[in-house]
Amino acid sequence: MKIVRTVLALYLAMAGALASADAPEPAALPEQSVDTAMPANTATPIAVRAGDSFQAALDSAQPGDVIELEAGAEFRGPFTLPNKQGEGWIVVRSAQHANLPEAGTRIEPAHAASMPVLTAEGEPVLATAPGAHHFRFIGIEIRPVDGSFIYNLVELGDGTDTADEMAHHIVFDRCYLHGDPQKGARRGIAMNSAHTAVIDSWLSDFKEPGADSQAIAGWGGPGPFLIRNNHLEGAGENIMFGGGGRPGIEGLVPSDIEIRGNYMTKPLAWKADHPDFDGTQWSIKNLFELKNARRVLVEGNVFENNWAQAQNGMAILFTVRNEDGIVPWATIEDVTFTNNVIANVPGGVNILARDDGGGEGTGRAARIVISNNLFRDMRGGGHLFQILGGPTDLTIERNTALNPANIIMTEGDPTEDLRFAGNIVRHNEYGIIGSGTGPGLQTIDRYMPGAEITGNVIVGGNMRSYPEGNDFPVSMDDVGFADSEAGDFRVSPSSRRGNTITAGADIDALCSAFAEPERARQCGPAQQ
Repeated sequence: MKIVRTVLALYLAMAGALASADAPEPAALPEQSVDTAMPANTATPIAVRAGDSFQAALDSAQPGDVIELEAGAEFRGPFTLPNKQGEGWIVVRSAQHANLPEAGTRIEPAHAASMPVLTAEGEPVLATAPGAHHFRFIGIEIRPVDGSFIYNLVELGDGTDTADEMAHHIVFDRCYLHGDPQKGARRGIAMNSAHTAVIDSWLSDFKEPGADSQAIAGWGGPGPFLIRNNHLEGAGENIMFGGGGRPGIEGLVPSDIEIRGNYMTKPLAWKADHPDFDGTQWSIKNLFELKNARRVLVEGNVFENNWAQAQNGMAILFTVRNEDGIVPWATIEDVTFTNNVIANVPGGVNILARDDGGGEGTGRAARIVISNNLFRDMRGGGHLFQILGGPTDLTIERNTALNPANIIMTEGDPTEDLRFAGNIVRHNEYGIIGSGTGPGLQTIDRYMPGAEITGNVIVGGNMRSYPEGNDFPVSMDDVGFADSEAGDFRVSPSSRRGNTITAGADIDALCSAFAEPERARQCGPAQQ
């Protein structure tokens, strides 16, 4: 919890400088964490060699045992993780686990030579028996049989489990999960479980024509969840919570979710107008979506490459969805989105406070904080922020954005308790605009009554159209970034306005939140 407290302290420090007496209520951080400490199993490893039965080893293993699979061997499933008595861990690892990077370092496909391979055709490679718990996988490759499509590579519950049936305490550590390069796969991990983590792993080639696909998706598990320091590729959504149907537990909202230090991308080979296009029209939507979630921390991630295809290209979605009324309690509450980079996308963040697709009783999005993020290399006509349906207690502060179109587009119910403060943004043609209202004050009065809009640097805007207390330089050159071409978006003290501009992302704090290799890629020599 030390890292969570540090993030909270950073957020409160930034918020305090900009806060007012009627500031939005801050987002609550996750209340539970997934413990990923390595279990101290001392039993003699159970050796499973090529041709042996991995399922038999799973069935016979007892808590505290270690199963070692021969590296390079293929074990054909499907496999089921059984429910064992006791709280000890069963560790499943490569016999060449010593050749893998040390814990805390992300693996890459090149490490597959030191891994055993689990495969299946038509069914999940790994699924859980009701109540299965305390399994840790280290250095395992998991994929479909060559040339085949699979729906869920790993199925931790089907989303309809009751509390007694829920799988829990499952960790994937330095594992390589991928769909078939040509056929794809719908989903890497269906995370309908509790106390589950994916760390230091590589998940790729999750893609499907005409249907949503995700590297990781969960809708029927309570959490907590930890997704840390992974490479994640998903054509539909790289990560998604909610949206899979009615959970088996009445009123369930996936909660206490930490998503930290990941690289989420869509390969440009999936883009029809790119020279490297692979020839298949995979269904492309967004990089991260919440449809039903509570107490979520998204920190230190890089979200890169998205485009308009099956959706309009917005990169990040916080959109309440009640699944046509079968999940009437669906809500999005207490989300902290901080210290992230969003790059090479046409649009930024879409917030939909209530489901606009029908159904009764949907909850209302509340207490969302979007702070200290960098939006760069944005291309196309998407909005930086789209705010629909009137969320409550929304904070957008200390972000730096090179947005190509509107700052905010809004419609529907008014947004209550909004703070938009300390941001560096481009105004472009319409700036802050609403449906049926003019830019600036007219939209603010109609859709954001009482909003705190102050301390922003709105490049190219007209000061007469906005509240007092904001700055309106003519161009980005007037802002005085240290070296934007080299990726350094600090405001240089030596620039014309450098001593007066206090807005924008704290780049040092943002860089300190990254894991390697993103810290080196995003915060290289230009920002050291």
